[in-house]
Amino acid sequence: MLWADEVVLADSGSTDGTAQIAAALGARVVQIPFEGFGDLRNQAVAYCTHDWIFSLDSDERCTQAVRDEILQLVAKQAPHDAYLVPRRNFFMGRWIKHSGWHPDFRQPQLFRKHALRYTRDPVHEGYELLTARPVGRLRNAIWQIPFRNLEEVIRKMNRYSTLGAQKLAHRRVSMGGALAHAAWAFLRHYVFKLGVLDGWAGFVIALGSFEGTFYRYAKRYESQQAWQPPAQAALKRENGVQGAE
Repeated sequence: MLWADEVVLADSGSTDGTAQIAAALGARVVQIPFEGFGDLRNQAVAYCTHDWIFSLDSDERCTQAVRDEILQLVAKQAPHDAYLVPRRNFFMGRWIKHSGWHPDFRQPQLFRKHALRYTRDPVHEGYELLTARPVGRLRNAIWQIPFRNLEEVIRKMNRYSTLGAQKLAHRRVSMGGALAHAAWAFLRHYVFKLGVLDGWAGFVIALGSFEGTFYRYAKRYESQQAWQPPAQAALKRENGVQGAE
């Protein structure tokens, strides 16, 4: 981000050298205890000192076309105060063209500092517009590389399903319901959103959605059941029984 007026890196105690590398490259690193992604984003925005904010996650990459479009917008009277930014996803050696990943948007990523506030959901957080202007869209796309390898698919699925289970805290769920939601997630991505046309990558995306959805509901079911191990009395040596040699 050599073209930005400032770079603020929101870190939550990472141990892989990210903060040190970013600081060496000129970024201002702020440590924010992780209390969910919504809270993290709101606090990161508060640390920014300029009017316009461009939000990038660690798995996203800005492109030259997006840089030029942003600089043109902020240099003049932009018609909107917040903009959705399309994303192109690269996974398993190919650009994903279906699977619900194309076109792909998350919350507005380009916005004026006081025009938007994120909800405090632990994951897949929403947002609230604080301006009367509607949300705009950029024409050009950034890149997203959501997983470096298949191990990371599993690791993210586990983490996000745990956070997602917290969003179900006020709902009663069942294991049958967990399976039904998971099956629908697979069909939605693989069949209805044409993931089958993305080859093995499309299948893995649909399978990951199945697993993430299933374990999100299953973990919520586990918490509402509050299972305990079976009770067992303390074992004592019976009279006349010799110890093991």
